[in-house]
Amino acid sequence: MAHYAFLNENNIVTEVIVGKNEGEDGKSGEDWEAHYGAFRGQVCKKTSYNGNIRKNYAGIGFKYDADLDAFIPPQPFASWTLNNNTAQWEAPVAKPDDGKFYVWDEETISWKEAQE
Repeated sequence: MAHYAFLNENNIVTEVIVGKNEGEDGKSGEDWEAHYGAFRGQVCKKTSYNGNIRKNYAGIGFKYDADLDAFIPPQPFASWTLNNNTAQWEAPVAKPDDGKFYVWDEETISWKEAQE
C-alpha cells in the first residue's frame, strides 16, 4: 500500500490517498503517480509515512517543492526558517532541553515555559 498526494496549481497538497505500489497487480514498473494524476487531472506525487521519499509525509496544506523534491509543512511562525536538508521549519533560537515544556512566543522571538 502506497500513499499519493494531489497538488493544486500552486503545488499545495489538496488530498492524500491510499493507492497501489509500483509493480502491484503484476504490472512491473507501473507509474502510479502518472496514472492517478491523469485520472484526476492533477499533479500527483508519492509520499511516505517514514520519510523515505520527499522528506516528509504529505499533509493537506503542505507545499511540494520540486527543487528539493520534498513536501514542506506550512510555516508555523514568520521568524522560523526552512532547513533545506530536512524540509522542516526551525526556530531562530534553539528550544531548551531541560525536560520542561515550552511554547514559542513569536512576539519576543523566544521559547516560554508552558503554564499549566
